[in-house]
Amino acid sequence: MRIFFLTHAFNSLNQRLFAELTRQGHQISVELDINDDVTREAVALYQPELIIAPILKRAIPADIWRNHLCLIVHPGIKGDRGPSSLDWALLEGEQRWGVTVLQAEAEIDAGAIWASREFPVVSDRKASVYRNELTEAAVEAVLAAVSRAERGDRRPEPLDYSRDDVRGGWRPAMRQADRAIDWQRDDTATVLRKILSADSQPGVLDRIAGIQAFIYDAHPEEGLSGEPGELLARRGNAVCRATADGAVWIGHLRPEDPEGGHPFKLPAAHVLHQVAGELSESAMPFWKSEDRTYQDIAYDEADGVGFLSFGFYNGAMGVAECERLLAAYRRALQRDTRVLVLLGGRDFWSNGIHLNRIEAANSPADEAWANIQAMNDLVRAILTTDDRLTVAAMRGNAGAGGVFLGLAADHVVARSGVVLNPHYKNMGNLYGSEYWTFSLPRKVGEATGRAVMAHRLPLLADEALEIGLVDELVGHSPEDTGAEVTRRAKEWAASEALPDCLTRKRQVLAEAEAEKPLDQYRSEELEGLRLNFYGFDPSFHVARYNFVHKVASSRTPLYLASHRRLRRQGANQKAGSIAQAG
Repeated sequence: MRIFFLTHAFNSLNQRLFAELTRQGHQISVELDINDDVTREAVALYQPELIIAPILKRAIPADIWRNHLCLIVHPGIKGDRGPSSLDWALLEGEQRWGVTVLQAEAEIDAGAIWASREFPVVSDRKASVYRNELTEAAVEAVLAAVSRAERGDRRPEPLDYSRDDVRGGWRPAMRQADRAIDWQRDDTATVLRKILSADSQPGVLDRIAGIQAFIYDAHPEEGLSGEPGELLARRGNAVCRATADGAVWIGHLRPEDPEGGHPFKLPAAHVLHQVAGELSESAMPFWKSEDRTYQDIAYDEADGVGFLSFGFYNGAMGVAECERLLAAYRRALQRDTRVLVLLGGRDFWSNGIHLNRIEAANSPADEAWANIQAMNDLVRAILTTDDRLTVAAMRGNAGAGGVFLGLAADHVVARSGVVLNPHYKNMGNLYGSEYWTFSLPRKVGEATGRAVMAHRLPLLADEALEIGLVDELVGHSPEDTGAEVTRRAKEWAASEALPDCLTRKRQVLAEAEAEKPLDQYRSEELEGLRLNFYGFDPSFHVARYNFVHKVASSRTPLYLASHRRLRRQGANQKAGSIAQAG
């Protein structure tokens, strides 16, 4: 079918749906919801058989939904209506939630139901539920709805609140007042529920150390307590704040008043730098803690296998994150293990360098340079580990340098449904580093490697497996993947064939180094990046600014909008014909 995506942003859900539907043979074109006239023009150009709106902030124009089948992907159970569906569900402690595919009509979220799926609420963090359970349910529901439309089954289920399976209702947009924190009375569970139900948007507005800011990225703390509302300690880039019965760690803040600051998310200790510097430092545990606490890097061990997990907020890895993970990696190498598994976070494996930290720096170019050097040091340490098998377990999505952080390991495992964006081009034609010019051709071959880096669209884990970018698909949820990788890693550690594999690994590394040293790959990549960071072309800096500040797009990129790409090609062909005739 010719399917048209109308969406506010090409986010992780859009990317997954785009890749899944394309893989099924459907033709997909995307238009970002800029204004009604642009939408009308795009629909007229593409003439779709079906319009899908995976994420919208405005109603579809009536003249479009009246003349085209338009399906809205609503993040709620049957009967649920309103713009803050998932927020309310998490704030109120719902144990099951769902996704409903509705036909667009005049009354918001009241259209006939084409498909719905429910799921257990595993996490209390909004962004994590959205990227995992909700996305999986949305994929199932959308594929079912598309299949119905393709078969010509145009008899959706009317919304009927008398039915037993219609459990939802209308809920208004959630206000900051609905989740305001009372630090004197709210216990830890309540504070966490309020913050996590707003993560990663819009956050909870609060006053902290004299600064009005939105709070994100909260974690429970069992070992510290104090006067409710008091800042107790600092750990890495997070600060600990007392609740009525304990404490929570706050990882990120976004100042409400950007005067003299930065109106985007940054690590809490960066925003509160003056106060944070006076707080006592609580050391980040190396071993996985048995208590509930903030620990973005943790090590565990069993049956000859080391498990080094890291879960950085939004997958961003600044200089500090890279250096801390490298230190933990080197410490893990001192342990007597035969296999070392790198477990990324539940939501993201890694998205590479920390664009927000770079944007906030006095010299973004210098910060970007330092960040890429720190990433390279980490990747090199993994690439050159020759005394044990290294495994990258991608439980969540990965992008740019984060993909090549994974490719540094001997064996790359990905969860089915993970979306990879190996290219750097969408960030101002960034050249990229992380030894991708060494790892990628060795993994997929020269020709496929060039195609991967030129391809600006998301790549499903299934597709990555087919081209050899990943070695194995394991599990359908982050938890399944972790459990299965643990089981297999123990088998590999016990295998009698492992010593021979490691001998071969050392030989291959030595041969590769003799042919072209790793340092040469790094130097050549950095020359390309030097032009991105310090050259005359400002594309990287402009793209980074727009990304970090969430500047609304004025047009849809042509790699997404095939309807506009075809029109441009037609115009170019017409101009060429006129020129030849002249």
